[in-house]
Amino acid sequence: MSVHRDASGAARIVEVATGYMAAKQLFAATEIGLFTALAKGPASAAELAARIGMPERTARILADAMAALGLLTRTGGRYDNAPAAARHLTGGGEDLDLRPFLTFLDTISYPHWLGFGASARTARPAPLDLGGDRMEIFLTGVMTYNALHARTLAAHYDFTAHRRALDLGGLSGAFLAEALRTAPALRGAFCGEGELAELAMKALQETGVGERAELIETDPLTGDLPTGFDLVLLEHVVHRFGPEENLRFAERARAVAAPDATLLVLDFFLDADPAQRLVDALHAAEYLVIDGTRVHPEDEVRGWLAAAGWEPRQTLCLPGCPRVLVARAR
Repeated sequence: MSVHRDASGAARIVEVATGYMAAKQLFAATEIGLFTALAKGPASAAELAARIGMPERTARILADAMAALGLLTRTGGRYDNAPAAARHLTGGGEDLDLRPFLTFLDTISYPHWLGFGASARTARPAPLDLGGDRMEIFLTGVMTYNALHARTLAAHYDFTAHRRALDLGGLSGAFLAEALRTAPALRGAFCGEGELAELAMKALQETGVGERAELIETDPLTGDLPTGFDLVLLEHVVHRFGPEENLRFAERARAVAAPDATLLVLDFFLDADPAQRLVDALHAAEYLVIDGTRVHPEDEVRGWLAAAGWEPRQTLCLPGCPRVLVARAR
């Protein structure tokens, strides 16, 4: 096969424009159990079709697409799971099962994107229907994605330097759970209310670190909180609030922090660099179309932190995940 260079750039436009085709085939392959079927061993298109119980033509279409996307290998007409699929898409892999997140994207997110033109013109989200089993799909998908963020953060940040951590008003207990799991001397608290607080404590217990974790069930901005934390985590807080509330969160974090404490602000951000990171820009639209929340510019977030008594030190760009602003208490 000879490969020719795309001099005009048209191929890149086509690649972007047809991205939904790849996503929908990934969703379909996951739903029908293609990756699970290949966990039993390599198979031809005919063998794969028989394992799944679907037409051979469809099995070949999906398998070829997944091979082109790097999720399957194809050798001598036989398909097998690539390492990423084996780890995350079979239900029996050695890492986080991402299938609930894909179900969320297909069932909840994608239908909203069909009306994205209207959301783009009005800056208003589409109506969010969480009736029936959709709430469970929503929560399970979002928490699965957060679990991926938490594991990625723990792989790129050393929590062993800290002794007492607070997750202030976050979305998921997975972040504190991963911090405690990777730092055996660390103790932590999660501050939140309602269902999110209950889910957070469940995640901490399921990770096996519940005995080193405390649930502070109160309003993160107005409730009574202990002080002296040498690590404060604001995970997926910033995009849920406007400038005034985010400044208050930064001030609240500073008020409960020990001298020289570290603040980790994990979220998607826009920036002024010539090359905008794609995952942040995509989530700016995702949040708009789903519930109207906002991805803020990083320089604005840094301004809120500085005004609240924090000194931003560095930004960690986690692969395929949010970025993390690391700040030190002044």
